[in-house]
Amino acid sequence: MTNPKSTTAFASGAPAGRREWTALGVLMLPLLLVSMDVSVLYFAIPAISADLEPSGTQQLWIFDIYAFVLAGLLMTMGSLGDRIGRRKLLLIGAAAFGTASVIAAYADSAEMLIAARAVLGIGGATLMPSTMAIIRTMFTDPGQRAKAIGLWSGVMTGGVALGSVMSGVLVEYFWWGSVFLVNLPAMVLLLILGPILLPESKDPNPGRFDLLGVPLSMAAVLPVIYGVKEIPSEGWNVRYVVSITVGLLFTALFVHRQRTTKSPLISPALFRGRGFAPAVVLNLVSSFGMMGSAFFTTQYLQSVLGKSSMEAALWALLPTVLVGVAAPVAAQLVQKGVHRAHVVSGGFVTAACGYALLALAGTDSMWLVLAGAGVLASGIVTVMSQMMDLALGTVPVGNAGAASSLLETGAEFGGALGMAVLGSIGTAVYRHDMPSGVPAPAHETLGGALAVARQLPGDTGQALATAAREAFTHGMQAAAIAGTVVLLGAAVLATATLRKVHVREAGPADAAHAEAEAEGATA
Repeated sequence: MTNPKSTTAFASGAPAGRREWTALGVLMLPLLLVSMDVSVLYFAIPAISADLEPSGTQQLWIFDIYAFVLAGLLMTMGSLGDRIGRRKLLLIGAAAFGTASVIAAYADSAEMLIAARAVLGIGGATLMPSTMAIIRTMFTDPGQRAKAIGLWSGVMTGGVALGSVMSGVLVEYFWWGSVFLVNLPAMVLLLILGPILLPESKDPNPGRFDLLGVPLSMAAVLPVIYGVKEIPSEGWNVRYVVSITVGLLFTALFVHRQRTTKSPLISPALFRGRGFAPAVVLNLVSSFGMMGSAFFTTQYLQSVLGKSSMEAALWALLPTVLVGVAAPVAAQLVQKGVHRAHVVSGGFVTAACGYALLALAGTDSMWLVLAGAGVLASGIVTVMSQMMDLALGTVPVGNAGAASSLLETGAEFGGALGMAVLGSIGTAVYRHDMPSGVPAPAHETLGGALAVARQLPGDTGQALATAAREAFTHGMQAAAIAGTVVLLGAAVLATATLRKVHVREAGPADAAHAEAEAEGATA
Protein backbone atom coordinates (compact mmCIF):
# COMPACT_ATOMS: atom_id res chain seq x y z
CA MET A 1 0.00 0.00 0.00
CA THR A 2 1.07 3.57 -0.39
CA ASN A 3 3.09 5.26 2.31
CA PRO A 4 0.73 7.22 4.55
CA LYS A 5 3.09 10.18 4.24
CA SER A 6 2.99 10.27 0.44
CA THR A 7 1.43 12.99 -1.64
CA THR A 8 -1.20 11.43 -3.88
CA ALA A 9 -3.01 12.64 -6.98
CA PHE A 10 -6.79 12.80 -6.74
CA ALA A 11 -9.65 12.63 -9.18
CA SER A 12 -10.51 15.80 -11.06
CA GLY A 13 -13.95 14.71 -12.18
CA ALA A 14 -13.20 15.40 -15.87
CA PRO A 15 -15.29 13.21 -18.19
CA ALA A 16 -13.58 10.46 -20.17
CA GLY A 17 -13.63 10.49 -23.96
CA ARG A 18 -13.36 7.99 -26.80
CA ARG A 19 -9.72 7.24 -25.97
CA GLU A 20 -10.54 6.11 -22.44
CA TRP A 21 -13.48 3.94 -23.52
CA THR A 22 -11.32 2.34 -26.21
CA ALA A 23 -8.66 1.68 -23.61
CA LEU A 24 -11.31 0.08 -21.40
CA GLY A 25 -12.11 -2.33 -24.22
CA VAL A 26 -8.44 -3.27 -24.40
CA LEU A 27 -8.37 -3.85 -20.63
CA MET A 28 -11.42 -6.12 -20.75
CA LEU A 29 -9.69 -8.74 -22.94
CA PRO A 30 -6.97 -9.76 -20.46
CA LEU A 31 -9.47 -9.50 -17.62
CA LEU A 32 -11.79 -11.91 -19.43
CA LEU A 33 -8.95 -14.38 -19.96
CA VAL A 34 -7.77 -14.20 -16.33
CA SER A 35 -11.29 -15.02 -15.13
CA MET A 36 -11.70 -17.74 -17.77
CA ASP A 37 -8.49 -19.44 -16.62
CA VAL A 38 -10.23 -20.30 -13.33
CA SER A 39 -12.52 -22.74 -15.18
CA VAL A 40 -10.81 -23.35 -18.52
CA LEU A 41 -9.49 -26.79 -17.52
CA TYR A 42 -12.91 -28.29 -16.73
CA PHE A 43 -13.10 -30.22 -20.01
CA ALA A 44 -9.38 -30.37 -20.76
CA ILE A 45 -8.42 -32.48 -17.75
CA PRO A 46 -9.36 -35.88 -19.30
CA ALA A 47 -7.16 -35.15 -22.32
CA ILE A 48 -4.36 -33.83 -20.12
CA SER A 49 -4.58 -36.94 -17.93
CA ALA A 50 -4.35 -39.22 -20.96
CA ASP A 51 -1.36 -37.34 -22.37
CA LEU A 52 0.70 -36.41 -19.29
CA GLU A 53 -0.49 -39.17 -16.92
CA PRO A 54 -0.41 -37.04 -13.74
CA SER A 55 -0.91 -38.61 -10.34
CA GLY A 56 -4.05 -37.79 -8.40
CA THR A 57 -2.16 -35.19 -6.36
CA GLN A 58 -0.60 -33.66 -9.46
CA GLN A 59 -4.01 -33.41 -11.12
CA LEU A 60 -5.35 -31.50 -8.12
CA TRP A 61 -2.40 -29.11 -8.28
CA ILE A 62 -2.91 -28.58 -12.02
CA PHE A 63 -6.41 -27.42 -11.13
CA ASP A 64 -5.73 -25.47 -7.94
CA ILE A 65 -2.27 -23.89 -8.23
CA TYR A 66 -3.54 -21.05 -10.42
CA ALA A 67 -6.19 -19.90 -7.95
CA PHE A 68 -3.87 -20.36 -4.94
CA VAL A 69 -1.05 -18.25 -6.41
CA LEU A 70 -3.53 -15.66 -7.66
CA ALA A 71 -5.13 -15.25 -4.22
CA GLY A 72 -1.80 -15.26 -2.39
CA LEU A 73 -0.20 -12.51 -4.47
CA LEU A 74 -3.07 -10.08 -5.03
CA MET A 75 -2.17 -7.77 -2.13
CA THR A 76 1.51 -7.85 -3.03
CA MET A 77 0.90 -6.99 -6.67
CA GLY A 78 -1.61 -4.27 -5.85
CA SER A 79 0.92 -2.56 -3.61
CA LEU A 80 3.72 -3.10 -6.14
CA GLY A 81 1.65 -1.47 -8.88
CA ASP A 82 1.09 1.59 -6.71
CA ARG A 83 4.87 1.87 -6.43
CA ILE A 84 6.29 1.07 -9.87
CA GLY A 85 3.26 2.08 -11.96
CA ARG A 86 0.03 0.21 -12.72
CA ARG A 87 0.53 0.23 -16.49
CA LYS A 88 4.09 -1.04 -16.17
CA LEU A 89 3.00 -3.86 -13.89
CA LEU A 90 0.07 -4.67 -16.19
CA LEU A 91 2.37 -5.01 -19.20
CA ILE A 92 4.87 -7.10 -17.25
CA GLY A 93 2.04 -9.34 -16.14
CA ALA A 94 0.69 -9.61 -19.69
CA ALA A 95 4.11 -10.70 -20.96
CA ALA A 96 4.39 -13.26 -18.15
CA PHE A 97 0.85 -14.51 -18.74
CA GLY A 98 1.44 -14.91 -22.47
CA THR A 99 4.77 -16.67 -22.00
CA ALA A 100 3.36 -19.03 -19.39
CA SER A 101 0.41 -19.78 -21.71
CA VAL A 102 2.80 -21.01 -24.40
CA ILE A 103 4.75 -23.12 -21.90
CA ALA A 104 1.52 -24.62 -20.53
CA ALA A 105 0.21 -25.39 -24.02
CA TYR A 106 3.32 -27.39 -24.92
CA ALA A 107 4.07 -28.86 -21.49
CA ASP A 108 5.37 -32.42 -21.77
CA SER A 109 5.06 -33.33 -18.09
CA ALA A 110 2.69 -32.73 -15.21
CA GLU A 111 5.42 -30.87 -13.31
CA MET A 112 5.97 -28.51 -16.21
CA LEU A 113 2.24 -27.81 -16.50
CA ILE A 114 1.93 -27.15 -12.76
CA ALA A 115 4.85 -24.69 -12.92
CA ALA A 116 3.31 -22.93 -15.93
CA ARG A 117 -0.04 -22.66 -14.16
CA ALA A 118 1.74 -21.12 -11.17
CA VAL A 119 3.29 -18.47 -13.42
CA LEU A 120 -0.16 -17.87 -14.93
CA GLY A 121 -1.36 -17.21 -11.38
CA ILE A 122 1.42 -14.68 -10.87
CA GLY A 123 0.47 -12.96 -14.11
CA GLY A 124 -3.19 -12.99 -13.14
CA ALA A 125 -2.35 -11.40 -9.78
CA THR A 126 -0.70 -8.48 -11.59
CA LEU A 127 -3.50 -8.05 -14.12
CA MET A 128 -6.58 -8.01 -11.89
CA PRO A 129 -5.77 -5.16 -9.46
CA SER A 130 -3.94 -3.22 -12.18
CA THR A 131 -6.98 -3.16 -14.47
CA MET A 132 -9.25 -1.85 -11.72
CA ALA A 133 -6.70 0.73 -10.57
CA ILE A 134 -6.25 1.98 -14.14
CA ILE A 135 -10.03 2.29 -14.47
CA ARG A 136 -9.95 4.46 -11.33
CA THR A 137 -7.32 6.63 -13.02
CA MET A 138 -9.00 6.91 -16.43
CA PHE A 139 -12.58 7.44 -15.27
CA THR A 140 -12.55 10.29 -12.78
CA ASP A 141 -16.18 11.24 -13.43
CA PRO A 142 -18.22 9.22 -10.86
CA GLY A 143 -21.00 8.29 -13.27
CA GLN A 144 -18.63 7.10 -15.98
CA ARG A 145 -16.52 5.20 -13.46
CA ALA A 146 -19.61 3.41 -12.17
CA LYS A 147 -20.43 2.25 -15.71
CA ALA A 148 -16.83 1.14 -16.31
CA ILE A 149 -16.74 -0.82 -13.06
CA GLY A 150 -20.09 -2.38 -13.95
CA LEU A 151 -18.54 -3.65 -17.18
CA TRP A 152 -15.51 -4.88 -15.21
CA SER A 153 -17.79 -6.85 -12.87
CA GLY A 154 -19.81 -8.35 -15.70
CA VAL A 155 -16.72 -9.46 -17.58
CA MET A 156 -15.25 -11.06 -14.46
CA THR A 157 -18.44 -12.97 -13.70
CA GLY A 158 -19.11 -13.98 -17.28
CA GLY A 159 -15.52 -15.09 -17.85
CA VAL A 160 -15.74 -17.88 -15.29
CA ALA A 161 -18.84 -19.30 -17.01
CA LEU A 162 -17.40 -18.81 -20.49
CA GLY A 163 -14.12 -20.52 -19.59
CA SER A 164 -15.67 -23.95 -19.21
CA VAL A 165 -17.58 -23.66 -22.49
CA MET A 166 -14.50 -22.41 -24.32
CA SER A 167 -12.45 -25.33 -23.05
CA GLY A 168 -15.11 -27.78 -24.20
CA VAL A 169 -15.22 -26.35 -27.73
CA LEU A 170 -11.44 -26.15 -28.09
CA VAL A 171 -10.79 -29.65 -26.77
CA GLU A 172 -13.53 -30.97 -29.07
CA TYR A 173 -11.79 -29.68 -32.21
CA PHE A 174 -8.14 -29.17 -31.19
CA TRP A 175 -5.70 -30.54 -28.61
CA TRP A 176 -5.78 -29.64 -24.94
CA GLY A 177 -2.99 -27.06 -25.25
CA SER A 178 -5.29 -24.84 -27.31
CA VAL A 179 -7.11 -23.77 -24.12
CA PHE A 180 -3.93 -21.88 -23.18
CA LEU A 181 -2.96 -20.57 -26.63
CA VAL A 182 -6.27 -18.71 -26.87
CA ASN A 183 -4.73 -16.26 -24.37
CA LEU A 184 -2.02 -15.08 -26.76
CA PRO A 185 -3.90 -12.72 -29.14
CA ALA A 186 -5.37 -10.69 -26.28
CA MET A 187 -2.03 -10.41 -24.48
CA VAL A 188 -0.23 -9.38 -27.67
CA LEU A 189 -2.93 -6.77 -28.32
CA LEU A 190 -2.52 -5.46 -24.78
CA LEU A 191 1.26 -5.23 -25.13
CA ILE A 192 0.90 -3.28 -28.38
CA LEU A 193 -1.97 -0.95 -27.49
CA GLY A 194 -1.36 -0.63 -23.74
CA PRO A 195 1.57 1.82 -23.99
CA ILE A 196 -0.44 3.91 -26.47
CA LEU A 197 -3.86 4.03 -24.82
CA LEU A 198 -3.36 3.40 -21.10
CA PRO A 199 -2.17 6.16 -18.76
CA GLU A 200 0.61 5.49 -16.31
CA SER A 201 -0.12 6.22 -12.67
CA LYS A 202 1.54 5.51 -9.35
CA ASP A 203 2.07 6.90 -5.90
CA PRO A 204 4.59 9.75 -6.27
CA ASN A 205 6.15 9.03 -2.86
CA PRO A 206 5.42 5.42 -1.92
CA GLY A 207 8.13 4.74 0.63
CA ARG A 208 10.01 1.47 0.98
CA PHE A 209 8.40 -1.73 -0.19
CA ASP A 210 7.35 -3.95 2.72
CA LEU A 211 9.35 -7.08 1.89
CA LEU A 212 8.39 -8.85 5.13
CA GLY A 213 4.73 -8.16 4.44
CA VAL A 214 4.87 -10.25 1.24
CA PRO A 215 5.51 -13.67 2.84
CA LEU A 216 3.26 -12.77 5.76
CA SER A 217 0.37 -11.95 3.40
CA MET A 218 0.85 -15.21 1.51
CA ALA A 219 1.08 -17.19 4.75
CA ALA A 220 -2.16 -15.54 5.87
CA VAL A 221 -4.10 -16.14 2.66
CA LEU A 222 -2.96 -19.50 1.28
CA PRO A 223 -3.60 -21.83 4.27
CA VAL A 224 -7.09 -20.41 4.81
CA ILE A 225 -7.99 -20.63 1.12
CA TYR A 226 -6.65 -24.20 0.97
CA GLY A 227 -8.54 -25.30 4.06
CA VAL A 228 -11.91 -23.85 3.15
CA LYS A 229 -11.67 -25.08 -0.45
CA GLU A 230 -11.09 -28.68 0.65
CA ILE A 231 -13.73 -28.90 3.39
CA PRO A 232 -16.78 -29.28 1.07
CA SER A 233 -15.39 -32.43 -0.55
CA GLU A 234 -13.32 -33.91 2.27
CA GLY A 235 -15.21 -32.79 5.38
CA TRP A 236 -13.84 -31.20 8.54
CA ASN A 237 -10.58 -33.11 8.46
CA VAL A 238 -8.14 -32.08 11.17
CA ARG A 239 -5.58 -31.25 8.49
CA TYR A 240 -7.82 -28.54 7.03
CA VAL A 241 -8.78 -27.16 10.43
CA VAL A 242 -5.07 -26.85 11.30
CA SER A 243 -4.42 -25.19 7.95
CA ILE A 244 -7.12 -22.58 8.58
CA THR A 245 -5.87 -22.00 12.12
CA VAL A 246 -2.30 -21.46 10.92
CA GLY A 247 -3.56 -19.03 8.29
CA LEU A 248 -5.53 -17.05 10.87
CA LEU A 249 -2.45 -16.83 13.11
CA PHE A 250 -0.44 -15.41 10.23
CA THR A 251 -3.34 -13.07 9.48
CA ALA A 252 -2.96 -11.64 12.98
CA LEU A 253 0.78 -11.21 12.41
CA PHE A 254 0.18 -9.58 9.03
CA VAL A 255 -2.35 -7.12 10.50
CA HIS A 256 0.09 -6.27 13.31
CA ARG A 257 2.82 -5.69 10.75
CA GLN A 258 0.62 -3.40 8.67
CA ARG A 259 -0.37 -1.38 11.75
CA THR A 260 3.18 -0.85 12.98
CA THR A 261 5.42 -0.51 9.92
CA LYS A 262 5.94 2.92 8.33
CA SER A 263 5.40 1.62 4.80
CA PRO A 264 2.74 -1.12 4.82
CA LEU A 265 1.36 -3.12 1.91
CA ILE A 266 -2.16 -2.29 3.09
CA SER A 267 -2.35 0.95 5.03
CA PRO A 268 -4.73 0.88 8.03
CA ALA A 269 -5.69 4.45 7.09
CA LEU A 270 -7.77 2.98 4.24
CA PHE A 271 -10.26 1.56 6.71
CA ARG A 272 -10.80 4.92 8.36
CA GLY A 273 -12.38 6.21 5.16
CA ARG A 274 -16.17 6.05 5.42
CA GLY A 275 -17.49 3.33 3.17
CA PHE A 276 -14.29 1.37 2.47
CA ALA A 277 -14.57 -1.23 5.24
CA PRO A 278 -18.27 -1.94 4.54
CA ALA A 279 -17.44 -2.27 0.85
CA VAL A 280 -14.81 -4.93 1.53
CA VAL A 281 -17.08 -6.89 3.88
CA LEU A 282 -20.18 -6.71 1.67
CA ASN A 283 -18.14 -7.64 -1.41
CA LEU A 284 -16.87 -10.69 0.49
CA VAL A 285 -20.44 -11.70 1.36
CA SER A 286 -21.53 -11.32 -2.26
CA SER A 287 -18.75 -13.70 -3.36
CA PHE A 288 -19.92 -16.08 -0.65
CA GLY A 289 -23.35 -16.15 -2.26
CA MET A 290 -22.12 -16.49 -5.82
CA MET A 291 -19.66 -19.35 -5.34
CA GLY A 292 -21.89 -21.13 -2.83
CA SER A 293 -24.57 -21.52 -5.49
CA ALA A 294 -22.09 -22.56 -8.19
CA PHE A 295 -21.09 -25.55 -6.05
CA PHE A 296 -24.59 -26.97 -6.51
CA THR A 297 -25.87 -25.77 -9.88
CA THR A 298 -23.06 -27.32 -11.93
CA GLN A 299 -23.52 -30.68 -10.22
CA TYR A 300 -27.29 -30.43 -10.52
CA LEU A 301 -27.17 -29.95 -14.29
CA GLN A 302 -24.73 -32.80 -14.85
CA SER A 303 -25.45 -35.40 -12.18
CA VAL A 304 -29.11 -34.84 -11.30
CA LEU A 305 -30.44 -33.99 -14.75
CA GLY A 306 -27.92 -36.17 -16.56
CA LYS A 307 -26.64 -33.51 -18.97
CA SER A 308 -23.30 -34.04 -20.66
CA SER A 309 -20.46 -31.76 -19.59
CA MET A 310 -20.81 -29.67 -22.73
CA GLU A 311 -24.60 -29.45 -22.43
CA ALA A 312 -24.31 -28.43 -18.78
CA ALA A 313 -21.74 -25.75 -19.60
CA LEU A 314 -23.88 -24.31 -22.39
CA TRP A 315 -27.01 -24.23 -20.21
CA ALA A 316 -24.96 -22.59 -17.45
CA LEU A 317 -24.29 -19.66 -19.79
CA LEU A 318 -27.97 -18.77 -19.88
CA PRO A 319 -28.11 -17.13 -16.41
CA THR A 320 -25.24 -14.79 -17.37
CA VAL A 321 -27.63 -12.93 -19.71
CA LEU A 322 -29.08 -11.17 -16.67
CA VAL A 323 -25.59 -10.34 -15.41
CA GLY A 324 -24.95 -8.04 -18.35
CA VAL A 325 -27.97 -5.93 -17.42
CA ALA A 326 -27.66 -5.80 -13.64
CA ALA A 327 -24.59 -3.61 -13.10
CA PRO A 328 -25.52 -0.86 -15.63
CA VAL A 329 -29.04 -0.67 -14.18
CA ALA A 330 -27.64 -0.36 -10.65
CA ALA A 331 -25.27 2.41 -11.74
CA GLN A 332 -28.13 4.25 -13.44
CA LEU A 333 -30.29 4.06 -10.32
CA VAL A 334 -27.53 5.56 -8.16
CA GLN A 335 -26.94 8.35 -10.69
CA LYS A 336 -30.65 9.18 -10.68
CA GLY A 337 -30.59 9.73 -6.93
CA VAL A 338 -31.48 6.37 -5.42
CA HIS A 339 -29.32 5.95 -2.33
CA ARG A 340 -26.57 3.39 -2.79
CA ALA A 341 -27.64 1.65 0.44
CA HIS A 342 -31.02 0.90 -1.10
CA VAL A 343 -29.52 -0.32 -4.36
CA VAL A 344 -27.10 -2.64 -2.57
CA SER A 345 -29.68 -3.98 -0.14
CA GLY A 346 -31.99 -4.50 -3.11
CA GLY A 347 -29.23 -6.45 -4.82
CA PHE A 348 -28.87 -8.71 -1.81
CA VAL A 349 -32.65 -9.22 -1.61
CA THR A 350 -32.70 -10.08 -5.32
CA ALA A 351 -29.89 -12.59 -4.81
CA ALA A 352 -31.76 -14.05 -1.83
CA CYS A 353 -34.79 -14.53 -4.10
CA GLY A 354 -32.54 -16.50 -6.41
CA TYR A 355 -31.60 -18.80 -3.55
CA ALA A 356 -35.27 -19.09 -2.63
CA LEU A 357 -36.00 -20.37 -6.14
CA LEU A 358 -33.23 -22.96 -5.74
CA ALA A 359 -34.82 -24.03 -2.46
CA LEU A 360 -38.00 -24.90 -4.38
CA ALA A 361 -36.26 -27.06 -6.98
CA GLY A 362 -36.96 -30.76 -7.33
CA THR A 363 -35.03 -33.42 -9.20
CA ASP A 364 -36.49 -32.30 -12.54
CA SER A 365 -36.50 -28.51 -12.29
CA MET A 366 -33.93 -27.30 -14.81
CA TRP A 367 -35.71 -24.06 -15.70
CA LEU A 368 -36.34 -23.22 -12.05
CA VAL A 369 -32.66 -23.79 -11.22
CA LEU A 370 -31.49 -21.73 -14.20
CA ALA A 371 -33.90 -18.93 -13.26
CA GLY A 372 -32.69 -19.05 -9.66
CA ALA A 373 -29.05 -18.93 -10.76
CA GLY A 374 -29.77 -15.99 -13.08
CA VAL A 375 -31.66 -13.98 -10.46
CA LEU A 376 -29.00 -14.70 -7.87
CA ALA A 377 -26.14 -13.71 -10.21
CA SER A 378 -27.83 -10.45 -11.22
CA GLY A 379 -28.29 -9.48 -7.57
CA ILE A 380 -24.71 -10.37 -6.71
CA VAL A 381 -23.24 -8.42 -9.63
CA THR A 382 -25.34 -5.43 -8.58
CA VAL A 383 -23.71 -5.56 -5.16
CA MET A 384 -20.18 -6.22 -6.44
CA SER A 385 -20.19 -3.37 -8.94
CA GLN A 386 -21.50 -0.91 -6.36
CA MET A 387 -19.03 -2.01 -3.70
CA MET A 388 -16.08 -1.70 -6.07
CA ASP A 389 -17.23 1.74 -7.13
CA LEU A 390 -17.74 2.79 -3.51
CA ALA A 391 -14.34 1.52 -2.39
CA LEU A 392 -12.42 3.07 -5.27
CA GLY A 393 -14.33 6.34 -5.09
CA THR A 394 -13.40 6.88 -1.45
CA VAL A 395 -9.66 6.19 -1.69
CA PRO A 396 -6.97 8.37 -3.23
CA VAL A 397 -5.86 7.47 -6.76
CA GLY A 398 -2.42 6.60 -5.39
CA ASN A 399 -3.99 3.88 -3.25
CA ALA A 400 -6.15 2.38 -5.99
CA GLY A 401 -3.95 -0.67 -6.67
CA ALA A 402 -3.75 -1.88 -3.09
CA ALA A 403 -7.42 -1.05 -2.47
CA SER A 404 -8.39 -3.09 -5.54
CA SER A 405 -6.23 -6.01 -4.46
CA LEU A 406 -7.82 -6.00 -1.00
CA LEU A 407 -11.31 -6.14 -2.52
CA GLU A 408 -10.31 -9.05 -4.75
CA THR A 409 -8.56 -10.93 -1.94
CA GLY A 410 -11.72 -10.57 0.12
CA ALA A 411 -13.71 -11.90 -2.83
CA GLU A 412 -11.42 -14.95 -3.00
CA PHE A 413 -11.99 -15.58 0.72
CA GLY A 414 -15.73 -15.11 0.35
CA GLY A 415 -15.96 -17.49 -2.58
CA ALA A 416 -14.00 -20.20 -0.82
CA LEU A 417 -16.03 -19.68 2.34
CA GLY A 418 -19.31 -19.91 0.43
CA MET A 419 -18.31 -23.23 -1.09
CA ALA A 420 -17.13 -24.49 2.30
CA VAL A 421 -20.13 -23.47 4.39
CA LEU A 422 -22.96 -24.11 1.94
CA GLY A 423 -21.18 -27.10 0.46
CA SER A 424 -20.80 -28.62 3.92
CA ILE A 425 -24.50 -28.08 4.64
CA GLY A 426 -25.47 -29.77 1.39
CA THR A 427 -23.05 -32.64 1.96
CA ALA A 428 -24.28 -33.20 5.51
CA VAL A 429 -27.91 -33.38 4.38
CA TYR A 430 -26.97 -35.70 1.51
CA ARG A 431 -25.17 -38.11 3.81
CA HIS A 432 -28.02 -38.00 6.34
CA ASP A 433 -30.59 -38.86 3.67
CA MET A 434 -28.65 -41.71 2.07
CA PRO A 435 -29.46 -45.19 3.43
CA SER A 436 -26.84 -46.43 5.87
CA GLY A 437 -26.32 -49.72 4.04
CA VAL A 438 -25.11 -48.30 0.71
CA PRO A 439 -21.44 -48.64 -0.30
CA ALA A 440 -19.12 -45.98 1.15
CA PRO A 441 -18.53 -44.08 -2.13
CA ALA A 442 -22.30 -43.78 -2.63
CA HIS A 443 -22.73 -42.46 0.89
CA GLU A 444 -20.06 -39.77 0.41
CA THR A 445 -20.99 -37.99 -2.83
CA LEU A 446 -23.55 -37.98 -5.62
CA GLY A 447 -20.83 -38.75 -8.14
CA GLY A 448 -19.76 -41.77 -6.12
CA ALA A 449 -23.36 -42.97 -5.88
CA LEU A 450 -23.90 -42.74 -9.63
CA ALA A 451 -20.66 -44.60 -10.29
CA VAL A 452 -21.75 -47.41 -7.95
CA ALA A 453 -25.26 -47.43 -9.45
CA ARG A 454 -23.87 -48.05 -12.93
CA GLN A 455 -22.26 -51.25 -11.65
CA LEU A 456 -25.42 -52.61 -10.04
CA PRO A 457 -28.05 -54.61 -11.90
CA GLY A 458 -31.31 -53.14 -13.20
CA ASP A 459 -33.73 -51.81 -10.62
CA THR A 460 -31.17 -51.89 -7.81
CA GLY A 461 -28.88 -49.46 -9.58
CA GLN A 462 -31.77 -47.27 -10.63
CA ALA A 463 -33.10 -47.12 -7.07
CA LEU A 464 -29.69 -46.08 -5.73
CA ALA A 465 -29.29 -43.39 -8.39
CA THR A 466 -32.77 -42.04 -7.68
CA ALA A 467 -32.15 -41.95 -3.94
CA ALA A 468 -28.81 -40.18 -4.44
CA ARG A 469 -30.32 -37.54 -6.76
CA GLU A 470 -33.11 -36.87 -4.28
CA ALA A 471 -30.64 -36.62 -1.39
CA PHE A 472 -28.43 -34.20 -3.32
CA THR A 473 -31.42 -32.06 -4.27
CA HIS A 474 -32.55 -32.01 -0.65
CA GLY A 475 -29.05 -30.91 0.34
CA MET A 476 -29.15 -28.15 -2.27
CA GLN A 477 -32.49 -26.98 -0.88
CA ALA A 478 -31.08 -26.81 2.66
CA ALA A 479 -28.00 -24.92 1.50
CA ALA A 480 -30.20 -22.55 -0.52
CA ILE A 481 -32.27 -21.77 2.58
CA ALA A 482 -29.06 -21.00 4.47
CA GLY A 483 -27.87 -18.82 1.58
CA THR A 484 -31.20 -16.97 1.61
CA VAL A 485 -30.81 -16.20 5.30
CA VAL A 486 -27.21 -15.01 4.86
CA LEU A 487 -28.07 -12.70 1.97
CA LEU A 488 -31.12 -11.25 3.70
CA GLY A 489 -28.90 -10.57 6.69
CA ALA A 490 -26.43 -8.89 4.34
CA ALA A 491 -29.26 -6.69 3.03
CA VAL A 492 -29.93 -5.49 6.56
CA LEU A 493 -26.20 -4.97 7.14
CA ALA A 494 -25.90 -2.98 3.91
CA THR A 495 -28.73 -0.68 4.93
CA ALA A 496 -27.25 -0.14 8.38
CA THR A 497 -23.66 0.51 7.23
CA LEU A 498 -24.24 2.45 4.02
CA ARG A 499 -27.25 4.66 4.82
CA LYS A 500 -25.02 7.47 6.12
CA VAL A 501 -22.35 7.06 3.45
CA HIS A 502 -22.68 9.83 0.91
CA VAL A 503 -19.77 9.36 -1.44
CA ARG A 504 -17.74 12.22 -2.75
CA GLU A 505 -14.51 11.96 -4.64
CA ALA A 506 -11.39 11.93 -2.48
CA GLY A 507 -9.60 15.24 -2.59
CA PRO A 508 -6.42 16.86 -1.21
CA ALA A 509 -8.06 17.47 2.16
CA ASP A 510 -8.70 13.73 2.42
CA ALA A 511 -5.05 13.04 1.68
CA ALA A 512 -3.92 15.40 4.40
CA HIS A 513 -6.39 13.93 6.87
CA ALA A 514 -5.36 10.34 6.05
CA GLU A 515 -1.71 11.34 6.37
CA ALA A 516 -2.28 12.90 9.79
CA GLU A 517 -4.21 9.85 11.00
CA ALA A 518 -1.56 7.45 9.71
CA GLU A 519 1.23 9.44 11.37
CA GLY A 520 -0.67 9.23 14.64
CA ALA A 521 -1.17 5.47 14.22
CA THR A 522 2.51 4.78 13.57
CA ALA A 523 3.93 7.29 16.02
